[in-house]
Amino acid sequence: MRKILFLLLMASPVLTYGQDFEARTFQRNADTLPYRILLPENYNPGQKYPLIVFMHGAGERGNDNRKQLTHGSKLFLSDTVRKNFPAIVVFPQCASGATWAVMEFARDSSGKITAVKFPADVPPTKPSALLYQLLDSLIASGTVDSRKVYVGGLSLGGMGTFDILARFPNRFAAAFPICGAGNEALSSRYAKNTAVWIFHGSADPVVPPQSSRLFYSLLQKEGADVKYTEYPGVGHNSWDNAFAEPGLLPWLFSHTLKQ
Repeated sequence: MRKILFLLLMASPVLTYGQDFEARTFQRNADTLPYRILLPENYNPGQKYPLIVFMHGAGERGNDNRKQLTHGSKLFLSDTVRKNFPAIVVFPQCASGATWAVMEFARDSSGKITAVKFPADVPPTKPSALLYQLLDSLIASGTVDSRKVYVGGLSLGGMGTFDILARFPNRFAAAFPICGAGNEALSSRYAKNTAVWIFHGSADPVVPPQSSRLFYSLLQKEGADVKYTEYPGVGHNSWDNAFAEPGLLPWLFSHTLKQ
């Protein structure tokens, strides 16, 4: 399996919070997952809506149920987006020190992380296990169109996106991992069911683009509905470019899971 050199931790950016995202928590036994949820304007509980799940990066981890809105929330709060793409939008928050995807780290003699592997067929991390149960609960509520469930994430959340696709290859109609990485060999599991638009910066020093490129190549070979956008000279914050893509949401909502 390919090893990808990267720095997992990044500095926390200036925070921007979405005022219309309602703070909630999901609990199972003694474990709690904080999350924010944005309901469509003029929400009708008798109607089924698309569901979008977005996983944040390492800098937004914690339990304040706020920082996960730093990147991406403005996009979904846009008046135009809410009018043209009504959906239930969920931003879960991963606990400090935890990850969305299971990782095995290699370290040098000083303890510095030098490489990471994404093992296959192992139990999920605790935040991800809670997220999967939350999604089950939302889908079972009767307000979610199970054929229009979408997932995305940036950096650590991009890794979580690739991971959740491999674990649930028949759940997501489309996905948009941004500056992520993962176990590329598992892409064949969801290649036939999930459309994928991958984003990365060519000059990313934190998560180099090699894994995204390999995902794209392998998904193409599998006949997947896949796109890859690499931004020349852009570093780790390629999410700014991805969120500014005028075709992102039209592309996302154009896909319906084949059942």
